[in-house]
Amino acid sequence: MSKLLSQTRSFSPAARLLMVNQFAINLAFYMLMPYLAAHLSGDLGLAAWTVGLVLGVRNLSQQGMFLIGGTIADRLGYKAPILAGCLLRTGGFALLGWVDSLPALIAASAATGFAGALFNPAVRAYLAAEAGERRVDAFATFNVYYQAGMLLGPVVGLALLAADFRVVCTVAAAVFAALSVLQARALPARHGTGPHPTAAGGTGGLSVWGQWRQVISNRPFLLFSAAMTGSYVLTFQVYLALPLAADAALGADGTKATSGLFVVSAAVAVAGQLRLTGWAKRRFAPHQALAVGLAAMGAAFVPLAVVPAGSAAGVLAALAVSVALLAAAGAVVYPFEMDTVVALSGNNLVATHYGLYNTVSGLGITLGNLALGALWDAAHTDSPWLVWTVLVATGAGCATALTALARAGHLHTPPVQPATA
Repeated sequence: MSKLLSQTRSFSPAARLLMVNQFAINLAFYMLMPYLAAHLSGDLGLAAWTVGLVLGVRNLSQQGMFLIGGTIADRLGYKAPILAGCLLRTGGFALLGWVDSLPALIAASAATGFAGALFNPAVRAYLAAEAGERRVDAFATFNVYYQAGMLLGPVVGLALLAADFRVVCTVAAAVFAALSVLQARALPARHGTGPHPTAAGGTGGLSVWGQWRQVISNRPFLLFSAAMTGSYVLTFQVYLALPLAADAALGADGTKATSGLFVVSAAVAVAGQLRLTGWAKRRFAPHQALAVGLAAMGAAFVPLAVVPAGSAAGVLAALAVSVALLAAAGAVVYPFEMDTVVALSGNNLVATHYGLYNTVSGLGITLGNLALGALWDAAHTDSPWLVWTVLVATGAGCATALTALARAGHLHTPPVQPATA
């Protein structure tokens, strides 16, 4: 804890505020979202397909709108979309607890998703600009706060759920309302840089289509985005393949085991992020750290590939080891990944690059999960090892692709521009 506080204090007040904001954002989000499906199906009595529709709208409105959010941030400055996203999520979360009609629920779900698309690229671009040459350290510290919010959110939500789901939603909305006020008063306005920046920053008169063309024509960035997509598929298995394996091996106890896996994942990231980042910085160049982390993310599924499928205790132990290794490997990857996106952008249109990067990642998660879900249905009964072997190969393939990009010179990036006042 002392190391985290010392590291946090070493950054500018604006960067520190962004880190604390992200903790609160995740705290509020994860105190509500894990229990939303049960509220919709149980308290409101909605059919399963309508529950899926409400949840799907939230995901689509976020993943599909990241590019829009990043574009707005580069055009209007970083503070405006951060503030707008928090205000929009305040209203969306409040509505989720107090409305019961399907159109209103869909509107609230879409609002919460678009809110994330607004503030996520802006926050990361703002943090990168504030950190300057210390981007890797800044994103490592940022991820500790991010994971801590994920760790505590479900616990707080469960405690509030003892009263009523409306209380959960109201408290979550209140957290975002407080964040809105705090950022309106304390977060300095900051603009990014475009290809021909004006004195005030921004895109220098570049049209939206011109903005997008510049990002899409950045071939090294697109190749990097494609190479990294598999890492998001691997990370998402905490929500898909690992819970399926827990349910298959443990039956009714699978849900409890899945909750434990989330705790292990977040706890490993919180406890190990700064140490793992320091270790990687001392031993590897950035692209090497990414390759090592990606390979380790794939290797995290080896215990599940070799454990006997009929052994409930063995599967449970393998699940715990796998999720811990996956979280540790992800902690190695994250700060170097975020830094590389900025570097490949040439420090121009950073938020738009982050927006497109998140959109590509979201598309990769969707396609990867469809393929993995089909493989699970076909193989988990007779050949469960095949699912885990494919995931191991995915990590190795991503690491190989990234290494090939580095050797071809596609990851040779311009020097980082120092932070400005």
